[in-house]
Formats: sequence, structure tokens, C-alpha cells
Amino acid sequence: MWHDLVVVQIPIVEKVLRTIAVYALILVLFRVAGKRGLAGLNTFDMVVVFLLSNVVQNAVIGNDNSLLGGAIGAVTLVAVNSAVTRWLARDPRAARLLEGTPTTVVRDGELVPGALRELALRPSELEHAVRVQNGDDLSDVARARLEPDGQLLVTLRAAERSATRGDVEELRRRLDTIERLLTDLGRRP
Repeated sequence: MWHDLVVVQIPIVEKVLRTIAVYALILVLFRVAGKRGLAGLNTFDMVVVFLLSNVVQNAVIGNDNSLLGGAIGAVTLVAVNSAVTRWLARDPRAARLLEGTPTTVVRDGELVPGALRELALRPSELEHAVRVQNGDDLSDVARARLEPDGQLLVTLRAAERSATRGDVEELRRRLDTIERLLTDLGRRP
């Protein structure tokens, strides 16, 4: 029993190389699948993620079911992901290549032709994102773009934006000025 737990049944270098190769493959697959795959996982996306992990499991572990072999695979996966994340943070060209660039989907309240089709987004998903970000509908949007990480950033038209603390303070100052003027007018004979 102890033998099966701690003795790695394939060479450690092979285990590390298998893990890196599968990581790279999945990275490429998600890059090809596009930003929409990260925008929000629906039921179908979740099924794919669960099945994908099962499909590549044997490619990562090979003929090794040992605890130590699994630990080596897990450590390799986390280390490679950490290295790639740090690389992307330092190198904008690598980030553009591996992550892509933002895609504008709404400009001046109108859908950008072909953008939703290119990203495989449904209008209802876009409308929901606008409502979540305090807009009523697409006509309220100055610009919306889907970021490489799958987040939809919506910029509402100036008239549709919520008031900021600065806006409220400015109104308070103006009201104070009006009150002083009214008080002064009330004191005059």
C-alpha cells in the first residue's frame, strides 16, 4: 500500500513535461475559443470544463496513480500558471498574443456590426450586463467592450451615470449659496 502512495510510477521529468504540455494545449484551446468563453460560464460551458478536466487527466498523470505523482503534477501546474501570469504582467506583447485585445460591442448606444457574432454573445447577455452596470438598455451606453479576460466593461452616457460624491458635494455647495442669497434677500427691507 505505501509503495503505491509514494513511488512515482513514471519518470518525474515525464510527469512535469506532460503537465506543461497539457497546460499549453488548454491555454491554446481557450485562446482559440475566444473571450466569450471567459465572459460568464453558462451550463454548457461548465459541462465542457468538467469534461475537459476528465479528458486530460490521463494525459497529465500517465500510468501513475501515486499520491506523490499527483502532487508533482499539481505543483507543476501551479508553478507554470504562476510563471505565465507573471510573464503576462511584465510583457504587454505576450499578453496581447496570449490573451487578445478588447472588442468594442456597443458604440453610442448601437451594437457594433458583427461584434456579437464574432464573440458568440447573445443580445440578451449584453443587455443583462448593461442592466447589471446600472443602465436601462443599450441606448444608455456610450461604449461597451469585452475585455480579454471576459469582463464586459460598460461606460454609460454622461446623462445616465449615477451621481458621484463630488456631484453631491457640488450640489450641496450650490444649495448653500442659494440659501444664503435667499436669507440675505429676506433680510432686506
